[in-house]
Amino acid sequence: MLSATVSKRLEALPDISKQGKRINGLFRLFESPELWQAAYAKIHTNKGALTRGVDSTTMDGYSEERVANMIALLKDGRYAFKPVRRVYIPKANGKRRPLGLPSGDDKLVQEVTRSLLARIYEPIFSDWSHGFRPQRSCHTALHQVQRLWDGVKWLVEVDIQGFYDNIDHDIMIRLLQQKIDDKRFVDLIKAMLQAGYVEDWKFHQTYSGTPQGGIASPILANVYLHELDTFIAGLKAEFDQGTRRASNPEYEKYRTNLRRLRRDKTRLQEKGDASRLRALEANIRESDTIRRTLPAGNPFDRTFRRLYYCRYADDFLIGIIGSKKDAQDIMRQTRRFLEEHLNLTIATDKSGIHHAKKGVTFLGYDVRTYSGDKVVKARRGRETKVYARVRSVVERIQLHIPEEKVRKFCKEKGYGIWESLQPTHKPEWLQRSDPEIILAYNAEMRGFAHYYSLAHCAKLELHKLYFIWQTSLFKTLAWKHRASVTRIAKQLRGKRGYEYKRKTTKGYAIYKVFSLKDLKGFRVDWKTVDVKLRVLHFTLARTEITQRLQAQKCEYCGKEGGYFEVHHVRKLKDVRGQKELWQQIMAAMSRKTIILCVDCHQQLHHGTLPPWKRRKMNAESRIH
Repeated sequence: MLSATVSKRLEALPDISKQGKRINGLFRLFESPELWQAAYAKIHTNKGALTRGVDSTTMDGYSEERVANMIALLKDGRYAFKPVRRVYIPKANGKRRPLGLPSGDDKLVQEVTRSLLARIYEPIFSDWSHGFRPQRSCHTALHQVQRLWDGVKWLVEVDIQGFYDNIDHDIMIRLLQQKIDDKRFVDLIKAMLQAGYVEDWKFHQTYSGTPQGGIASPILANVYLHELDTFIAGLKAEFDQGTRRASNPEYEKYRTNLRRLRRDKTRLQEKGDASRLRALEANIRESDTIRRTLPAGNPFDRTFRRLYYCRYADDFLIGIIGSKKDAQDIMRQTRRFLEEHLNLTIATDKSGIHHAKKGVTFLGYDVRTYSGDKVVKARRGRETKVYARVRSVVERIQLHIPEEKVRKFCKEKGYGIWESLQPTHKPEWLQRSDPEIILAYNAEMRGFAHYYSLAHCAKLELHKLYFIWQTSLFKTLAWKHRASVTRIAKQLRGKRGYEYKRKTTKGYAIYKVFSLKDLKGFRVDWKTVDVKLRVLHFTLARTEITQRLQAQKCEYCGKEGGYFEVHHVRKLKDVRGQKELWQQIMAAMSRKTIILCVDCHQQLHHGTLPPWKRRKMNAESRIH
């Protein structure tokens, strides 16, 4: 448990940050071992926990002594960040993105640094920022656009060229110094940024950018672009005008004319003039049809303007209610700010101004406005019983699934030919068991469908892909069992859809085939998106791994007291069904970590850990 002084200091950081004061004493917080335990508890389950950087240090072998050594090196100013190992991962457009892999010790230092930066900056980050933040995601960003951007006329798309590689270190340090009055803490981040990278066994110095893959990189990128958020907030305050759009004169002309014609219709009905009444009704229908095609508000009203903004990491979109000239001015001012104040370059071929009806692509969705032809009755005012016929949807922001994304997904996964609607089987999966085939197919389709669950008529837009996917699944099972697709579908058909039943000692294990009927729309509670950052998980609620570390007991031989280290395995399947006793223990506990004394850990890595050692310790404990 944290000391009272450290706990109070951590609780005070968000309030001090919101007051606009500079914060000091952060480096002294590094001396708290519990803070390091919490950092380890957060990252020890990551997929890259056992991935090596330029040396052999990983999360394996974590111990209090290892932490104490790093704290001593940091206090003496002798801790040196190692260069990251650079690898490349493919991007959606066919290019490759550089990824930096830090060493194990550097990951721990970065996580402690990140946790402190989060307490300082999360309370002041903009509500428009959604990338790499707690309780926020691509879906919250898209939902914000969907919920608030109705009536937008222009969409300003801005693409920053190579953002992560071009972050200016001097500007980054200057921005940190505006909030942090602790030279040693800022110097530590500077050393982290300038550690360099190793590619093909050759060292390269880094003069700009943050390594993608670094634990602290996402929050540092958000700190950098928080200046853009603040700038756009200032633009919005100056740009927004008016409380309500003025009426459209053309629309008002037809509305007034319709009111007069309907009064004339009432008089003719009283007189019983049928011939003139039919002509008047035709005139009313024609005028009403024209009126419904016109906007009620004046689209060229200069007294009403709005600016909307949404950002996810370095992808951001600006919506404008106003003229195209207004959108061009906003685009020009944003470009100037990025180039002059943040030293970033805009990719001109990927940036531009688009009419909202044509739309743009943002976070994998097509974003555009839509006005429907359907007419409904709407009440004029809350208390009146007078109704009017109006269009159901007018300039409503809608999210759609780009067809090229669906087509590309279908081709990459090998489900079949999209254009001719010809599903095919997957020969590389024929050696798997039936449940494995179903679960693998489910995982692919469920992930894609749930990401696009925000789209308008998502199930309808995914229906063609779902048919090809489902038939591909049936064909794969049919090829495996040398049966027809019809027979496989009949065997899998159940009360709740298609499902595979396997008999076990306890009954039946059921593997349900994913259905679009199971797809649920995204829901977010905006009252809880921005919660006050607390550190109760540091003080009161300890994680399981922290409790096991603080127990000071070897989970293999039972030894208490002394030095202990944490042994990691990459996946539980690596220890399930294995012969070694320590592997059987980890499988029984369903854990990828086991706390060992130093002797047991060394013997495990040397392959000399004896099973009798655990039996001996158990016997001694029974005697005592």
